[in-house]
Amino acid sequence: MNNSIVLNVEHLHIRVSTPQGMKKIVNDVSFQLKKGEVLGLVGASGSGKTMTCLAIMGLLQESAIIEQGSIHLGSRNLLQLNANQMRSMRGKELAVIMQNPMSAFNPTITIGNHFIETLRAHGSFSRVEAHEMAVTYLAKTGLPHPAKIMDQYPFQLSGGMLQRVMIAIAMSLQPAVLIADEPTTALDSVHQVKLLEQMYLLCQEQNTAMLLVSHDLGVIAYMADEVMVMNNGRVVEKAPVAKLFDQPEHPYTRMLLEARPGMGTAIPEYEQPEVR
Repeated sequence: MNNSIVLNVEHLHIRVSTPQGMKKIVNDVSFQLKKGEVLGLVGASGSGKTMTCLAIMGLLQESAIIEQGSIHLGSRNLLQLNANQMRSMRGKELAVIMQNPMSAFNPTITIGNHFIETLRAHGSFSRVEAHEMAVTYLAKTGLPHPAKIMDQYPFQLSGGMLQRVMIAIAMSLQPAVLIADEPTTALDSVHQVKLLEQMYLLCQEQNTAMLLVSHDLGVIAYMADEVMVMNNGRVVEKAPVAKLFDQPEHPYTRMLLEARPGMGTAIPEYEQPEVR
């Protein structure tokens, strides 16, 4: 395996039990993530994006069955690990940022305690060391007065601030892979750009590979090195971001691009962030 490849998904097939019987949700999906690179994953609801991510994280519901395939993080096949082994991988090697930050936090626990508990659960940090690292990473995401934020509760922060806290917690353990599932859905365009820049900078600084899931093609164009398009559980196209937007080959890809108001097949205006 190429040394720059950190995650290798091969021939993944997933079926889900439904009232109408077993339904194939993910059909022969293969892709790789490389150190420091961003792979954008796009497709309509039900295309298999989220199921693919849940399979990587080992968080599929019992109704979902992986029929075939492998998911290698480095040399380890994640599908062969038991629940405890996968739990130790999540956070430390595999990190995830969800689209609803408020649901990720206990409203009765301060941001500082959330952060410190996470660090100490995955590493041999004293409380003082964990506190210092938490403040450092909150500052890295552009949050003002990080020491003050440590003493605040989730409901005292805006959605954008909580997203930055989630990024800080996720990146503080320097994971090999970061899965970002619709990370900017609840934010306006100005806050989207700032958040994306911080995510990209941290991934570059730590050589973390990112799988960025989004329905927003502007976000994908802004962040991704390569783009993978899914439809009905299959990967229908995968290409470097500029090529995919300029010369989409699959009819479904062209439909997605043309469906975005005022976009056509052109790359959005803010496709080139200053951090790149």
